[in-house]
Amino acid sequence: MSECFDLIVVGAGPAGMAAAAVAAEAGKKVCLIDDNAAPGGQIWRGYERLGATKRPHVIAYRYWESRLRQSDCAMWAGYRVIAIPRPNHLRLENDRGSRDVAYRNLILATGARERFLPFPGWTLPGVLGVGGLQAMVKSGFDPRGKRVVIAGTGPLLLAIASGLSEADAEVVGIYEQAPLARLSRLGAHLLRHPEKLIEGTRYRSKTLRAPYRAGSWVTQVEGSGRVEKVYVTNGRKIWMHECDLLACGFHLVPNLELPQLLGCRIAGGYVEVDRKQQSSVAGVACVGELTGIGGMDKAILEGQIAGWVAAENQREADSLAEKIGPYLRFAQQLDRAFALRDELRHLARSETLVCRCEDVAHAKLKECRGWREAKLHTRCGMGACQGRVCGPATEFLYGWQHDGVRPPVFPATVAAVAQRGEIIGPPGV
Repeated sequence: MSECFDLIVVGAGPAGMAAAAVAAEAGKKVCLIDDNAAPGGQIWRGYERLGATKRPHVIAYRYWESRLRQSDCAMWAGYRVIAIPRPNHLRLENDRGSRDVAYRNLILATGARERFLPFPGWTLPGVLGVGGLQAMVKSGFDPRGKRVVIAGTGPLLLAIASGLSEADAEVVGIYEQAPLARLSRLGAHLLRHPEKLIEGTRYRSKTLRAPYRAGSWVTQVEGSGRVEKVYVTNGRKIWMHECDLLACGFHLVPNLELPQLLGCRIAGGYVEVDRKQQSSVAGVACVGELTGIGGMDKAILEGQIAGWVAAENQREADSLAEKIGPYLRFAQQLDRAFALRDELRHLARSETLVCRCEDVAHAKLKECRGWREAKLHTRCGMGACQGRVCGPATEFLYGWQHDGVRPPVFPATVAAVAQRGEIIGPPGV
């Protein structure tokens, strides 16, 4: 028989930690599930190992980590949710095997991943996502003396540049594709969020030796076996940097696989929720980046709201829900400020790989009429990442609408898929 919890929280970033702590403290039987070894998500990755004495947002980390640790919340580390074997059950897998677990309420806090876009040379060793490089540094990679170009779009660029500078890397340049006018409008909006202005100023103060250019983007990368030269343009001129690493990412896209598998309504690229974070599926709440890319403060507040609802304390949930408006508006401002420019659609050449798992080039995909046809004719999206990299890229490049998800959500063993209990897909599948 499956173990049953009053509440299961999937994702142990700030939103998931807050949701689990609140509900567990209220006396609910709670399980927090994450595929990492320790809670914290990407933003607090490695904090428990490094002590986090001088890390960004360390006070918030210590506060929520302490509350979570002192609660009776069960923390299942190293597990991935791969399927829904039957209603109100999740199938989990780790490197030791699989198990099913039952819930009465479910909170999804599965976060977001980087968006990658193809350009000539983007598959060379040494070309990394900005968040990927950040995770490597937090996990022990030593960037000292490495010449790094940082490019793409989004607030992560400055944060990663700051962290690399503190780790004694040489940040050669920071290139933001969004035009200065849009960034200026975002800056004006941030006057209502002075703490974010202060944070951004602090990041920039640590990278003053590196030029920061808005309205600029990478056009191609060259190198013999690994990245050696990066070419950047502002649409009028092109310049070149010699470097050892290129960290490049184009903002974030939410990890919608589980909400879609459960049948949650998606609108505008995010899960549609009500003012108490409840999705269109009864008993399923979504928080954090799933509802909009808006940063740590939004995620923690949404996690608490959903946690109080699961704890059946509507008064506390209502009180916090009254405060969410400014954070939602900030998320909308971020989406507008860092919207991708049209020039990025035309960087890939005919031979440029778009699907790296299956080595599918831009020329082959241009001949297809949609995502399903591309999968059938080229195997695009059918490799190890299951479309997590090429999916958002093809949506931007070709305007394709993806046809949902199928279990298993992540690559899984045959034993886990064949485990007793029928694996079901989203409604209508």
